[in-house]
Amino acid sequence: MSPSIKIAPSILSADFGRLAEEIASVSQAGADLIHVDVMDGHFVPNLTLGPAIVKAAKAATSVPLDVHLMISNAELYLGDYIEAGADILTIHAEAVNHLHGAVQQIQKLGAKACVVLNPATGLAALDYVLDELSMVLIMTVNPGFGGQRFIDACLPKIEALRETIVRRGLSIDIQVDGGVSLETIAKASSAGANVFVSGSALFKSENYQATIAELRQLATAASAASVRN
Repeated sequence: MSPSIKIAPSILSADFGRLAEEIASVSQAGADLIHVDVMDGHFVPNLTLGPAIVKAAKAATSVPLDVHLMISNAELYLGDYIEAGADILTIHAEAVNHLHGAVQQIQKLGAKACVVLNPATGLAALDYVLDELSMVLIMTVNPGFGGQRFIDACLPKIEALRETIVRRGLSIDIQVDGGVSLETIAKASSAGANVFVSGSALFKSENYQATIAELRQLATAASAASVRN
């Protein structure tokens, strides 16, 4: 049985002058998660949101918050973001000193744990934590800025991860983030992803509900076709 398809709008591409309204709009339009990108200007070359914005986002929606920490020494700030409202907390394998310990700390604090791999990071980084995770995020661009082009070379990594999850009988979502659009979502879904972060492709569209529905339909159809094959 294929895992359920989930669409996660990235508020990095929203109109920050109307952030609460934007979050409410995509929530009402059918978003399954709200993706919040946190960047420190050190681990990635951009500076974005802190716990105060996460808290504001939490107040604007009942949809779970998927908070992606693109920050150095992320283990120092896990409690801050979970207290602010993160339901899923995503940390980079490349940005923590003790990945297994950080994953356990996230769970102890009451959130679901997700580990993210940059395009150049292999699946071996997950060897000792995969059984502990609710989700793995495969970056399909180099993190730091929205609007980048989807890196097709990441597709075999998604396929290999899904094969490992199935072989080990695990129930883990595979999320992709970067360049996800109406033109790219099907190939990511065919490879085995089931959670799709969409930023500019969604927030630049004229009708959030129609775009989320189309993204979901394309991903669902591609997933079904891959199972048949």
